Amino acid sequence: MASVLKNAVRLATKTLHESSKSGVKATSRFFHFYSPEPCHPIPDKLPKWMSAEEAVSVVRSGMKVFVHGGAATPMPLVNALAQHGLDSDLNGIEIMDMFLICQTPYVQPEYKGIFRSNSFFIGDNCREAVNDGRADFVPIFLSEIPLLFRRNLITLDVALISVSSPDEHGFCTLGPSVDCARAALQNARYIIALVNPNMPRTFGDGMVHMSHFDAMVQEDYALPEYNSNRTTSEVEQQIGRIIATNLVQDGATLQMGIGNIPDAVISALWSHRDLGIHSEMLGDSMIDLVERGAITNAGKNIHPGKIVGGFAVGTKRLYEYMHDNPMIVMLDIGFVNNTSIISQNPKVTAINSCIEIDLTGQVCADSIGTWMYSGVGGQIDFLRGAALSMDGQGKPIIALPSTTQKGESKIVPVLKAGAGVTTSRAHAHYIVTEYGIASLFGKNLRQRAYELIKIAHPDHRETLEKEAFARLKCMPSP
Repeated sequence: MASVLKNAVRLATKTLHESSKSGVKATSRFFHFYSPEPCHPIPDKLPKWMSAEEAVSVVRSGMKVFVHGGAATPMPLVNALAQHGLDSDLNGIEIMDMFLICQTPYVQPEYKGIFRSNSFFIGDNCREAVNDGRADFVPIFLSEIPLLFRRNLITLDVALISVSSPDEHGFCTLGPSVDCARAALQNARYIIALVNPNMPRTFGDGMVHMSHFDAMVQEDYALPEYNSNRTTSEVEQQIGRIIATNLVQDGATLQMGIGNIPDAVISALWSHRDLGIHSEMLGDSMIDLVERGAITNAGKNIHPGKIVGGFAVGTKRLYEYMHDNPMIVMLDIGFVNNTSIISQNPKVTAINSCIEIDLTGQVCADSIGTWMYSGVGGQIDFLRGAALSMDGQGKPIIALPSTTQKGESKIVPVLKAGAGVTTSRAHAHYIVTEYGIASLFGKNLRQRAYELIKIAHPDHRETLEKEAFARLKCMPSP
């Protein structure tokens, strides 16, 4: 039986013919006896070790290439690919990525026509290119990105990923970024793995056997750090204190987005007990709460005792803390951000930020008018998970300073022309500024305007009240 199974797997692991489009010989990842699970060893298959330049030479014009994101962005491969595109006079290569924190050369004007970035979340690396029309953005819930690959809505020719060093059994991990990378490598025709000894070896869904790679490249370089020098303002600290004191209960399961406000909340939770983490993103600030004993994950129903994340971005301290740490599990983002999974945890408290909110509760978090800034991400995934928390104690929270750095109100009569509605007025529950909490759930438009004006900056309340009357044809009131 064993020999029959082995032969069947060999037959299923067939080499694709070189096509006129790509010229790539790749191993099919469809198995009759296995799903596209990348954890099992493929019999009689080993990747070839080569330089970054040799590895990316398989990329041809018109291909779709996935680039691993976050702290796992394989910059040596990215740089080699950019140079390969120039040297080989390539064109029409589409780069798929999700939240890169490194500056990527292929979005620069000199690469126009050779590469076109198509991002699922806009980062600093591609924001200018997207708004100049040289790159694309896909509005999509973070939880649904893996479906694009698994349903073959996007067929990937090549995946560029970073992995930790193979262990004695040939297993690597995707380190701090499992997110949608796992689905990408499961469905890519050709996989190039960058082995970096600085990549933390993590537990969870990121385990990959090296036999699934077609090429491997060895590079020793420091992982990119994200906002390592940022400081929180007094306004942000006040927002953090308000949330921690009034909305976060002992035993709560926390999700926090990116930014200073989530970090400010974390810094105000030191006296809390038995907190849990189930979050798309993990950062440095959680480490102090674990070491202080505030985070134990003891009451969680999903992976009790474990910190659950999809990707992690932070400093070297975070990456070293994650290495071989069985308390942290990095999982497929389709699981982490699944609303029905999130809602099973106790007292789910989702804390996210935004750019502006109108007087009816419509939240814009991805653009400033028509100028694209970030993306949909997992905001709705977790706001809904918290709102539908099975114990009825979930807290969906949007937190923002009352004004911009220029002193303009972030609570506005109407969103800017062209602004995206990331979170609809029906999804908005708790809105927090440095002036307090507005509870919108179950409130009508007149009541919502009243609640939001109360937490607006005092300099703007009179104007907002007049604008609310002009819009609603009645005075805001409780």
